[in-house]
Amino acid sequence: MQQFEYVHPQLFWLLALLPLLVLWYLWKRKQQTAALKISSIKGFKTGKNWLARLKPLLFVLRLLALAAIIVAMARPRTVDESTKIKTTKGIDIVVAIDVSASMLARDLKPNRLEALKTVAARFINARPNDRIGIVEYAGESYTKTPLTSDKGIVLSALKSIQYNTVIEGGTAIGMGLATAVNRLKESRAKSKIIILMTDGENNSGFIDPKIASELAVEFGIKVYTIGLGSNGMALSPIGIRPDGGFQYGMQQVRIDEKLLQEIAEVTKGQYFRATSTSKLNEIYDEINKLEKTDIEEFKYKNYDEKYRPLVLLALVLLGLEWLLRYTVFRSFV
Repeated sequence: MQQFEYVHPQLFWLLALLPLLVLWYLWKRKQQTAALKISSIKGFKTGKNWLARLKPLLFVLRLLALAAIIVAMARPRTVDESTKIKTTKGIDIVVAIDVSASMLARDLKPNRLEALKTVAARFINARPNDRIGIVEYAGESYTKTPLTSDKGIVLSALKSIQYNTVIEGGTAIGMGLATAVNRLKESRAKSKIIILMTDGENNSGFIDPKIASELAVEFGIKVYTIGLGSNGMALSPIGIRPDGGFQYGMQQVRIDEKLLQEIAEVTKGQYFRATSTSKLNEIYDEINKLEKTDIEEFKYKNYDEKYRPLVLLALVLLGLEWLLRYTVFRSFV
């Protein structure tokens, strides 16, 4: 972006001298003008009277030259600034999402899964310099998308996540965590983190969550755990209707907070409880602040000095003033 600036703008105060010079010139001209009373000036009229009236032009030329010199001394110039941003140490992040039927509970609006997807999308958009992958799990787990810096792919994969009957039912927290660890174990990023979200208790899968936590520690992976769901009772799926849809009823919210806290503690992460969509937003904002990406910013400035034309103009004006003074106005000097 190109900008215009003056290196020494304080020198513009010198322009305040110009009105004083004009007053001094008028006073001096008056002092040098003699008065003589005669009955007629008919015999004194010559063709050079108009030159006498134009003599102040010499002073005007000198004044303009002085003004040009003052502006030139202020060093006007244009600055063309460009910025180059380089990510020096990015972060690799895997988001592990519980997609069991209980994620359709409506204590978060419109339901836990959709609220999570909306907030996670905002988080992903806020991490332009990091690689992100997605793992989804219920009674089993699989990689939805591997680590990638292409946010379009990640957001598209996130949007497509929904409850389905293809994946085995249940909540295999250990499986979800182990799959996320597997995606990060060969990463060379300076920081590797997993955001593990669930709304229930570990009740399926063949990998113990504590074993998965130890794997995370071995590979230097930090785990942030989030428990989704309000306190008390929540409107949740309790059965299947004849038309294939879910029948809803009030159920007690059960989240294994102790397990989630242990996972976070052993991996040097942090546990959060999201009882509402706004709280979930706050949690993601907090994680965003905790995990900073190192960025180097290089600024390049190209200066184009504009004082030279002003100096040239001042020299031309002074040269013209000198030429007129000793040619056309010679007899009046």
